[in-house]
Amino acid sequence: MDVDLRKLRYFAAVAEDLHFSRAAERLFIAQPVLSRQIRALEHELGVELFIRSSRQVSLTDAGTVLRAESAALLAAADTAVRRVRAAGSGVRTLTVGFIAGVTVTTAVRAFAAEHPEVTVELRRVERYDQAEALMDGSVDVAFVRLPITERGLAIVPLYAEPRVAVLPAGHRLADRTGVSITDLADEPVLTHRGATAAWEAFAGVDPRPDGRSPRRGPAIRTIDEKLEHVAAGSGVAFLPESAAAQFRRPDITYVPVTDIPLTWVCVAHREGEARGPVLDFVRAAVGRHTSDASRA
Repeated sequence: MDVDLRKLRYFAAVAEDLHFSRAAERLFIAQPVLSRQIRALEHELGVELFIRSSRQVSLTDAGTVLRAESAALLAAADTAVRRVRAAGSGVRTLTVGFIAGVTVTTAVRAFAAEHPEVTVELRRVERYDQAEALMDGSVDVAFVRLPITERGLAIVPLYAEPRVAVLPAGHRLADRTGVSITDLADEPVLTHRGATAAWEAFAGVDPRPDGRSPRRGPAIRTIDEKLEHVAAGSGVAFLPESAAAQFRRPDITYVPVTDIPLTWVCVAHREGEARGPVLDFVRAAVGRHTSDASRA
């Protein structure tokens, strides 16, 4: 059975808002039209996707699965259209993803010097979609942080860096030059919406050396939300040194943590990727970071 991408986009909008009227406004269509399209999709799939009541709309189990699957399908469709148009126009493109704190300039410049005919596009990826962005084709190659879902990906380590504790400016440990993870044993730690269990455990240093898990703080999705919650005193967090350097604020303090695992930055692409530009970019990234490390 073929799934209509338009109906899938309508479904994704309702699944995000859990509100038919708001979704219809965002899609610039009438609500009755949207409702009919969702009913038609449910009929085609043979399942109910939403539980509707006079007060709220929620996803069924089938709807929850489709919400996860539709994100990759729609991204892949958008990527295919972009690549076809680029090929038709004669423009060769390489989309490079990067996660917060990672500077890609030197690798991009090195690659561009060898491939002036290729246009490099840059896209920020988040820790919760770095693997998905690669697998669905949204990016061709990406600078990622471990841990990451490795299935289907080729991953090349570049370098490791220390992590710092993110504390409000008035915190009792804010004036320290370094802290141990045991110094933060009683602090609630911010959690991450959409994160894998492996990422959450690494990001929150869970378990601690004594085997206990930290208290869970509010759930965040972006680094901006993380900093706002820390500044408000809702909890603490941990960031790579490079990310901390990019997000300086007067109401936030960064203190090195001396006894937690380093964070690894890698360059990744899809397994079996035979396109020359991808492999050439990986070589440029590895060569550039090896050169920088040697000079340091």
